[in-house]
Amino acid sequence: MAQPQTRSERIEARTTPDTLAIVRRAAEIQGRSVSEFVVSAAEQAARKTLEEEQIIRLSATEQVRFVEALLNPAPATPAMLRAFEHRRRLIGEP
Repeated sequence: MAQPQTRSERIEARTTPDTLAIVRRAAEIQGRSVSEFVVSAAEQAARKTLEEEQIIRLSATEQVRFVEALLNPAPATPAMLRAFEHRRRLIGEP
């Protein structure tokens, strides 16, 4: 099991009294401190943002075009053939 990390960093934020009241109430409902609640919510939002950044979403039409391009690639252009040859000479791979 992973060792829990020591809390050594600090986050500060200013907010309105209404927002703080909502956050306090939500933290109370979950049996957490405001700090624990805010850190947990911020971490969840950050993880979701990072996950969404890494996912490519395609429409059904785009999915079909993508698969067709993988299964039936266009022939290599003269420029691409030159690039392949240049890479082969640089790296020495067949």
